[in-house]
Amino acid sequence: MKRRTVKQILEIERKSIGENINSKVSRAVEKAAEIISKRKKGRIAVMGIGKSGLVARKIASTLSSTGTPSFFTHPGEALHGDIGMLTGEDTILVLSLSGELEELSGLYPAIKKMKIPLISITGRENSHLAKISDCVIPIKITRQACPYNIAPTSSTTVMMVIGDAIAILLMQKKNLTKDKLALLHPGGVLGKKLTMSVKDIMRKGKANPKIPETALVKDALLEMTRTRLGAVSVVDKKGKIAGFFTDGDLRREIQKNPKILSEKISGVMTKKPFTITEETPAWEAAQIISKRNFDNIPVVSNCGKVVGIIDERDLLAEGLID
Repeated sequence: MKRRTVKQILEIERKSIGENINSKVSRAVEKAAEIISKRKKGRIAVMGIGKSGLVARKIASTLSSTGTPSFFTHPGEALHGDIGMLTGEDTILVLSLSGELEELSGLYPAIKKMKIPLISITGRENSHLAKISDCVIPIKITRQACPYNIAPTSSTTVMMVIGDAIAILLMQKKNLTKDKLALLHPGGVLGKKLTMSVKDIMRKGKANPKIPETALVKDALLEMTRTRLGAVSVVDKKGKIAGFFTDGDLRREIQKNPKILSEKISGVMTKKPFTITEETPAWEAAQIISKRNFDNIPVVSNCGKVVGIIDERDLLAEGLID
């Protein structure tokens, strides 16, 4: 057996996707999305056998999580009663590289009688499945990643990508907003990314380290020690941000001046520091911290008053930073 490297395997699968980026497939996917979108009250029954069945489960899940109610059903089980789950408002999406499913032959009379549109993703346009489909998405698979060109690998990758394309087109047709998408993901990191803002996670009140601009550096050290954060916000008489001071700043300054603790904080703080507002999405704060290599960022209100501090550890705990 000729062994393939990881790079070769990934390259084969990448090329398989590339082979299917063409106008023919694009038109078919758009047609499929159009058929589904017109049946506003229906669901999508996604079918497949073997590895195609596993991909079908994933596609059904992706469709549901992006606003298109869907479920997986095995063609064999549908043939023996599960077709009763379907209504005339539904659509069927079948995955089969060969396009030859005996179970579907038995189902077709019932599908036709119920006037349920049948969409297929198949590698053979002259197959039985293609002939009975209302919409055929013809995929081309030149080579499987399997060294014997047998095990479904490249083909299942392409099917999954096509499923994603259908899901996103439908999502766009429904004008699914971030807020509506968040309702479909109430738990987990995705839900947090869509719904959580800085004010939900920032440290505030006594947990928010801040000192007046008339304070000394030793006061900043005491405040950082008390809150166990490596930074402190410096505020003016109105409570607005005047500066920011970190333990890194302290280490650098103490090397130049051993008596720095007795100096005024206004002389060593970072003036006009980077800040974010409490309404900033938490995922955006996470990106800023990662890209700028910050440990924390002062949080200000719309009028510039210091209302909190966002710390990298809090974002890590929420799963917003990998």
